[in-house]
Amino acid sequence: MTRAPKIVFIVIATLSLALSSAHAQIVPADGHARAQNTQNSVTYLFPEQVTIPAGKSSPVALHFRVAPGLHINSHTPSNNYLIPTTLSIPATVDVRLDAIHYPAGAEMTLPIDPQTKLNVYTGDFVIEARLMAAPGDHLVEGKLRYQACDRNECLPPKAITVPIDVIGK
Repeated sequence: MTRAPKIVFIVIATLSLALSSAHAQIVPADGHARAQNTQNSVTYLFPEQVTIPAGKSSPVALHFRVAPGLHINSHTPSNNYLIPTTLSIPATVDVRLDAIHYPAGAEMTLPIDPQTKLNVYTGDFVIEARLMAAPGDHLVEGKLRYQACDRNECLPPKAITVPIDVIGK
């Protein structure tokens, strides 16, 4: 008598596991995964801290990575209606953005519109900011604004924080 409840329990547990595994493998009907989560579309890599001469405009290379399978418009997108990638650093008495240089984007076309060439960043890219800092240690919270897309759709525009500890010496 005690053997039957054990078998029923094992069968129910096996079915539950099979159903949960099948549910985890559901893929959209078109066979493509949806665009990745916006939180992981672009990652600020480094530097977390820079030391620059106080009172002198100095270059600081800011490194970013676009998630695999995604692209973002360059700073100079191919059409006016596309959202450019922009870096902003709030002006303070202690640190200010003196100049900024964006990398050239790469040309890309999408299967949905092969006639339109997009100017985009993919993979790793570097923005060079020229910062001027007063003597001392200053935490700067810049913002990188972009719009990430895959080959089928675009995610809403987003801004990520770009924290830099700027030490003026």
